[in-house]
Amino acid sequence: MDKWVAEAIARINADAHRSADTHLFKLPLPRLQGVDIYLKDESTHPTGSLKHRLARSLFLYALCNGKIREGTPVIEASSGSTAVSEAYFAQMIGVPFIAVVPKSTAHSKIAQIELYGGQAHFVGSAPEMHDAAVELAGSIGGYFMDQFTYAERATDWRGNNNIAESIFRQMEFEPHPVPKMLVMSAGTGGTSATLGRFIRYRGHDTELTVVDPENSVFFDAFQTGDRTITARCSSRIEGIGRPEVEPSFLPDVIDRMIKVPDAASVATILWLEKLIGRKAGASTGTNVWGTLLIAREMMDRGETGSIVTLMCDSGQRYLDSYYDAAWVRDHIGNTDAFTNELDAWN
Repeated sequence: MDKWVAEAIARINADAHRSADTHLFKLPLPRLQGVDIYLKDESTHPTGSLKHRLARSLFLYALCNGKIREGTPVIEASSGSTAVSEAYFAQMIGVPFIAVVPKSTAHSKIAQIELYGGQAHFVGSAPEMHDAAVELAGSIGGYFMDQFTYAERATDWRGNNNIAESIFRQMEFEPHPVPKMLVMSAGTGGTSATLGRFIRYRGHDTELTVVDPENSVFFDAFQTGDRTITARCSSRIEGIGRPEVEPSFLPDVIDRMIKVPDAASVATILWLEKLIGRKAGASTGTNVWGTLLIAREMMDRGETGSIVTLMCDSGQRYLDSYYDAAWVRDHIGNTDAFTNELDAWN
C-alpha cells in the first residue's frame, strides 16, 4: 500500500479511537405509560452532527478503494453538515477540500467549512450542485465524494461501532433492551440503510420507521416502488429529504414510513428545548414527532417497549432560521396546532 495512504488511514482510525461514543439518553416524559423513548445525541461529535460518522466512512472508503492519494482534491456537493465533517477529515489527512454549495448558503456554514481549511464553490441553486461537483472534480483532477451514492456502501453495516451497533450496545441494561422501533429520517438514506441491515443481520425483533419531511420523494417512492419520482421543490428541513430518490436510499430494509409536516418538525424542536434544555436541528424534530406518534400508537394498543431515535445535530447552527420566530412564520408557517398537541405530553 502507498505509504501516504496508509498514514492517512491510520490518522483517521486514531481519531476514531480517541473519540468517545455519543450519549444515549431517555426523554423525561411521565405521560408515557410503559413506553420509553431514547435519543442518541449525535451533536456531540467533533464536527457537531451525525454526518461525522458518514464523513469518516466516506474517507476510509475512498482511501481503501484508491480514489484519494496524496494531494488529491476532494469535492463534495453539500451545503450543510456533511461538508463541515468532510472538511475536518480532509484537513486531518492534508488534502484540499471544496464544497459545492448554493450561493444562498448561510455565512455561518461557510465559516464552519473554512474553519477546517475547506473552500466553497458557489452555484446558483441546490439542483445544480451535483453536476457542478462532477465538472469541478474532472477539471482539477479531484475526487467527487458523492455522499448520496456512496453513503449506504461506505459504512460497515455488520458492526465496526456503526450507529446501529452503538445503539443496541448502549440499550443492553435498559428495562426494554431491544427496541420495538428505531426511528430515523433520511437525507442520503445511508443511516437508515445501516440501521435496517444491522437489525436483520443480528436478528433483532426491532422494526425501522423512516420519517420524511415535506417536499421529499422518499415517502412516495416507498409507497409506490417508483424510484423515478421527483419533486419540484427542495426540503425545508435541512439535512433530510430529497427532490429525487438517491442511490443510497434502500426501501427494502425499511418497515414503515411516516410523512411529517414541516411545521410539526419545527414545533417539536422548540418543545424539546423546553423539555431537555438544549437546542436541536429541525431534522431531530422530524425524528421526535414520528417517535411520539409511534409511542401513542403503542400505548393505545396496550404495548410496552422502547423506541430509539436520533438527535442529528445542534440547534446552534439554526439560530437565524428555525429558532427565529419571524423566519419560521415566513418560511414554514403557523406551528400553533402542533405546539398544542406536543404540550399535551407534558
